[in-house]
This record gives sequence, C-alpha cells and structure tokens, in this order.
Amino acid sequence: MTVALLPLSVPAAGHASPMESEAIAQTVATDATPSGMLTALAGVEREWSHISFKVTDHDARVQAMTALADQAGQLASQYPGHAEPLIWQALTLSSLAGLKGGMGALSLAREARTLLETAGRLDYRAVGGAVPTSLGSLYYKVPGFPLSFGDDDKARRYLEEGLAINPDGLDANYFYGDFLFEQGDYRKAAEVLAHGLAVPLTPDRPVWDAGRRVEIRSLLKRAQQKLAAG
Repeated sequence: MTVALLPLSVPAAGHASPMESEAIAQTVATDATPSGMLTALAGVEREWSHISFKVTDHDARVQAMTALADQAGQLASQYPGHAEPLIWQALTLSSLAGLKGGMGALSLAREARTLLETAGRLDYRAVGGAVPTSLGSLYYKVPGFPLSFGDDDKARRYLEEGLAINPDGLDANYFYGDFLFEQGDYRKAAEVLAHGLAVPLTPDRPVWDAGRRVEIRSLLKRAQQKLAAG
C-alpha cells in the first residue's frame, strides 16, 4: 500500500499550499492562536520538509518521521482545541504510513484520518485547506473495503473542497492532479498540474516548494505523454 507523503501538505493562504499548505510561520497570532504554538509548528513544518525532500536513506527517513510524529503529537496535547497541531500530527503520521507501506501502515492512516476529522470540526479551513486535501489524498491512496477505508468518490469530494478553499495551493493542485491521473483523466490532470506550477514561489518554504514542484513536473510530463499517445 502506498500512502501519500502529505504536507498539507501544509499548504499558505493565497499562494501557498495545504497537506500539505499554509506557511504556519506567516499566520498572524491572535488571542485564540498562541504564538508559541505557531513557532513550534513552523519548526515541525521545516523538519517535515527536510525529511520528505532531502533525506534519501529510507531507514533514516522512517526514524526521523517517527520522532517528528511524536513531537507533533506532544504539541497537539499541549494545545488542545486547536486544529493546526492535529493537522500536523496527521500529516506526519500519514507520511510515516507512506514510508512504511504494507498492511502495517493502515493503522497509521486510520489514526491520521481521525485526527483530520477532529481538526476539521475545529476549523475546516485551517492550514490553507489541509484538512480536506489531506483527507482526499488518504481516501484515494489507501485500499478500499474490506482492507481499509479507501473511497474514490469521497476522495474526489474532499480534494475538490480543498482546491476550492485554496485554489492556488501547491499541494491542493498536486494531490487533485495526482488523483485525476490515477483516474485516467489525463487532460484535466494536466490542466490542474500546470496551474499548480504557475502559482508564485513560496520563499519562506523553499525546501517544500522546490520538492513539490519537482513532483508536479514529473507527473505533468507523464500526463502529457499519456495524452500524446492518444
């Protein structure tokens, strides 16, 4: 089984992405959003990006992502009632599931789904729409019944909701484009992916931005090759 290495993703408001999505460091702290939480989560995002796009040794990636998932979980416990730590805990767990693969990853994917659903009840639009984008990616990456909860219809709905929240999000466009490619809709996939590449760079998240664009270019090339082959 393959599970997406999410941001959100981790998608920023405006031009940044979710899962992947919004750059947490740019979020304006309010009385309801502790600045210490945002600073800590910005560190989680930087480490997630480094592990996902810079660490090449598989065992080292698993070890580092496991530690990061524990760190994100501690932040979620430290700041109850906030969607952002739950989202990042979910993103690290789904990334860990993708790294581990196989049946053992299914429990991690289920835990990530539960965390995202909980975060969505608190703030469905948080982190640039990371909740629907990340849920969508989980629903099309995991197996369907009876092995797991995979569901292409739910995936499409969530991914389209994520794109509606953050139409210029790098992750929102990438994961929706990847889903469309897997569905055989190469023309629409190419359109969505090309739009993703056209959005402005995210200078405060250079590792994630560059890494995700490499993935988008690769997938866009494959979609164009499918279209050229008729």
